[in-house]
Amino acid sequence: MKAPRAPFYKRMWFFLLILGPGMVSAMAGNDAGGTATYSVIGANYGFKMLWLLVIVGIGLATIQEMCARMGVVTGKGLSDLIREEFGVRWTLFAMIILLVANIAVTIAEFAGIAASLEIFGITRYLTIPITAVFIWWLITKGTYRFVERFFIAVCFIYFSYIISGLMAKPDWALVLQNTVVPHFEFKANFIMIAIAMIGTTITPWMQFYLQSSIVERGYKTRQYGMERWDVILGAVVAVVIAYFIIVACGATLHTAGIQVHSAKDAALALSPLVGSSAAMLFALGLFGSSFLGATILPLSSAYAICEAFGLENGISKKLSEAPVFFFLFTALILIGAGVVLIPSVSLINVMVISQTANGILLPFILIFMLLLGNNKKLMGEHKNSAFYNIVIWGIALFLILLTIILLFSSLVHF
Repeated sequence: MKAPRAPFYKRMWFFLLILGPGMVSAMAGNDAGGTATYSVIGANYGFKMLWLLVIVGIGLATIQEMCARMGVVTGKGLSDLIREEFGVRWTLFAMIILLVANIAVTIAEFAGIAASLEIFGITRYLTIPITAVFIWWLITKGTYRFVERFFIAVCFIYFSYIISGLMAKPDWALVLQNTVVPHFEFKANFIMIAIAMIGTTITPWMQFYLQSSIVERGYKTRQYGMERWDVILGAVVAVVIAYFIIVACGATLHTAGIQVHSAKDAALALSPLVGSSAAMLFALGLFGSSFLGATILPLSSAYAICEAFGLENGISKKLSEAPVFFFLFTALILIGAGVVLIPSVSLINVMVISQTANGILLPFILIFMLLLGNNKKLMGEHKNSAFYNIVIWGIALFLILLTIILLFSSLVHF
């Protein structure tokens, strides 16, 4: 006899308990660099790139689901699987790609923290050291469960972007039209920002963090149904928030002919157009997203590198049990915070370059993931479906094509 289903409220409570890795990893993608990228898109191109965001959102949900599925089925992190299936040389190549991208993005996260609090008149030379110390204390002294619940709480700050978008009172008919009707420009700036959009929405580090978190939680295959919803919900919420950042800036800054180069510029420019409340909410969202990113990025790097070379890792470990893990985590925090405190460093360039680098490097990681996800011996009946392969190969090939066009256009001043 088939067992009766649990009451709805019990199923919802279980879902809230399991909610975590998928939501945190997807939301962390809307970090400082992401907010800056979406702000520039809205200010410079209005609503014209909303259609691409929808497609990228489908790709995000698909890729994250595949990554989570591999973690549950194999019980191993992504870099661990890459080492076992492709050998040490390819693992070293993947880790170099990840580390280069993550160092740049970690710097961008601390730049976002500095920029968001400078809007409130607080100097970075005070906020950055305090934030860096707090992040280090949180990870080295907290348990995995406590840290994850803290991350979920921080995610709620992101909803300030949605409120800002609604306060901007956009032309919803025009928004909807641009959501479903594609627009593309064969110009270097447009192609670069398109790569940056994909690179900030679907990042290499997100996949390593997500799979490592699922492994540390100890999920079994029978629990995957609920975790799958965690991943899908996380992707949907993350894309909706990105959507409203673009809408907020498109309805105000683009309409007024104001171009910006960072999220801080966007927040300051919003104030005279839609009021100081919307600008402050935007700045609050920038701080929350930057803080989450500045914590997740060093964690992702430490997880991936330690897994790749068979070293002890995990938030729940003590410092003495996983010294390399905590050393890598600490080193990235020091680099990220330290660079931002150098007066001559252009924070705007760091943010944009970091997201473009993510977009260019992402196909390499996706190819590793696709080969793993289609490995019958590794995944059994849980290997990729044809739909997953079409979507993810499409994203990878599209990024490669955009990168080639960008390089060509730069060479011939297209």
